Amino acid sequence: MSKPKFQEDSITIPQDVQVEITPPAYLRVKGKLGVVERDFSHAGAELSLDTGLLKIKVYGRGRNCLARLGTVKANIKNMIIGVTQGYTYRLKIVQSHFPISVKVQGNNLIVENFTGEKYPRVIRLPDGVKVQVKGDDVIVSGIDKFLVGLAASRIEQGSRITRKDLRKFLDGIYIYEKKIGMS
Repeated sequence: MSKPKFQEDSITIPQDVQVEITPPAYLRVKGKLGVVERDFSHAGAELSLDTGLLKIKVYGRGRNCLARLGTVKANIKNMIIGVTQGYTYRLKIVQSHFPISVKVQGNNLIVENFTGEKYPRVIRLPDGVKVQVKGDDVIVSGIDKFLVGLAASRIEQGSRITRKDLRKFLDGIYIYEKKIGMS
């Protein structure tokens, strides 16, 4: 018996979410918090709408095809959760040797006096992400999980220590919480 030439799955769409598809695989999800758009044509996916269902069809056979199907399905679920509830990452400012000063200016996060450096570190943040500094916490929130995670990882990597003993100098900004919901 031969395997099917495609794999398919479906996702139920909540009542408060509107989904628009531009063939073959450009998806626009709109909810109470905003709009998230993504193109899935690179995954070889074909999307279609049925009453209350979003059908995903990925052409191919074997494990690679199932992996692509699962990835597309997970990304679409993340988009739906994002426009209904949002995502929040919390980062902790850790300082022991030098007092770090962190502030937001436009689409940049400015880290001053990091390990006693003379010039501030400037970390570019993507559009569509809200960043707040409250005491020793940096709060990154938004509706697109990819962009929120990208901003948090840029902040964490932008405050890496180089040319010092990492066992002794633990200063930096580190992710300590990821959650669903805007706060």
